[in-house]
Amino acid sequence: MEHVDYAGVSPLGATSSISGSASTAMILCCECGVAIQPNPANMCVTCLRNHVDITENIPKQAVLHFCRNCERYLQPPNEWIQASLESRELLAVCLKKLKGLKDVKLVDAGFIWTEQHSKRIKVKLTVHGEISGGTVLQQVFIVEFTVQNQMCNDCHRTEAKDFWRCLVQVRQRAENKKTFYYLEQLVLKYKAHENTLGIKPEHGGLDFFYASENHARRMVDFLQTMVPAKVTTSKRLISHDIHSNNYNYKYNWSVEIAPVSKDSAVCLSKKLRQQLGNISPICLVNRVSSSIHLIDPLTAQIAEIQSQVYFRAPFEAICNPKQLVEYVVMDIELIHEKDRKSYPGQGSVSFKHALCDIWLVRASELGIAENNIHTRSHLGHLLKVGDSVLGYNTGEANINDPEFDKLPADLIPDVVLVRKHYDRQTRLSQRLWKLKHLADEATDERSKHDYHEFLDDIEENADIRGQINVYRDTKKQLPTVAESAADVPQITLEEMLEDLTLECADDEMGEGDGDGDGDGVGEAEPQL
Repeated sequence: MEHVDYAGVSPLGATSSISGSASTAMILCCECGVAIQPNPANMCVTCLRNHVDITENIPKQAVLHFCRNCERYLQPPNEWIQASLESRELLAVCLKKLKGLKDVKLVDAGFIWTEQHSKRIKVKLTVHGEISGGTVLQQVFIVEFTVQNQMCNDCHRTEAKDFWRCLVQVRQRAENKKTFYYLEQLVLKYKAHENTLGIKPEHGGLDFFYASENHARRMVDFLQTMVPAKVTTSKRLISHDIHSNNYNYKYNWSVEIAPVSKDSAVCLSKKLRQQLGNISPICLVNRVSSSIHLIDPLTAQIAEIQSQVYFRAPFEAICNPKQLVEYVVMDIELIHEKDRKSYPGQGSVSFKHALCDIWLVRASELGIAENNIHTRSHLGHLLKVGDSVLGYNTGEANINDPEFDKLPADLIPDVVLVRKHYDRQTRLSQRLWKLKHLADEATDERSKHDYHEFLDDIEENADIRGQINVYRDTKKQLPTVAESAADVPQITLEEMLEDLTLECADDEMGEGDGDGDGDGVGEAEPQL
């Protein structure tokens, strides 16, 4: 039973013609006989309250429709608006649901507190209404709104998985897919996917579905800014209204990421080598950002290839991390700056790397044969005698590349060293962090090796993890000092974000478990 509170009667309107002086004659109430001042109703205040209800045409109970997916309320007749609890927008929606308010004058309206998950909203209203003879009666009452869940049209179309106007297909067709994994983390950090209708994993990449062409174009621009990519656009006619000359199209953007990633070995053409300062033909991909950064392992010379330059003369990797061979360092000798061989027109040299002469033996042949392999490497700042190092054995590798076949034998090193090797089991046991993904199936079994290599890159390179969000894995315990290996690269707790999980006590409001991305925006250029 609802509670109704009456504030009283104020003889306004026609009653204002009666003088308020003490000499005014008194009359008796026609109902109870109490002496009152004359008024058009000839009734006292108490009898007016008992016989007249100016709110009888106003419903005391109503229903509000709430969409749990987008958290919007239905504003009659068919508009869905965003409104928080006890806000002015929600009050306007409630008042529009009451049809009888047009017969009275609304003086005041406000919310009465209710428990957040009760699915009840109470509004206290104060109205003025004119009754017979011009008497104005003020009345206060409460309207109770029941919140019912109803899916809006936009969410219904999204749930059906058939309503989309624009599709962005992101693919990297390569064996080494670390650039794709890095791009996925950038999308999560900068929230570039927040306007998508859905994300579907496909072989070689992801599909992003959009309802608006502007949102799809914004996503394509973001991808082109972050990594070297080639975009192909197409559209398909769905329907055509001959009377209004309106066309309905579905748009498709195909974003093809350059098929090279960090630690891939590439063979450059003669023309491109000349443009890059006579760099060696066989180089390593040092990192991939908006352009491709190369390093010559024999001279530590570095070069940068812009996206437009790459796609005018594209090249693919001749060796990928799956072909890495483990070697053991037997001897090492650093090469000083003055002893480096100078090349005509040589470009800039990396000062983060140290050039060295190094003697190796294959780990599988250690202690069996003494056939040391000599090569030159850019990893002199990391390696010492007895360390394990991973490299490409170009002499035994099956390389099918026309540019590589043209090279003379003196330009092809026997071994190209890529990175220092750490024990995998030790790294996994001390890895106290995790990453998030756009889709659970984005990392399939065939690319597990590349994904673990990508995680190793994050641990070894502070520039990479500075551009992405790394989260603390609460399922793993902190290792003791005795268990911790100082030689293995690790991520400190200060660099990890907490994986926030919000739990709701009442799931009826549709606010189930969610997780916060903790996304921040960095100003530095993303690197890999």
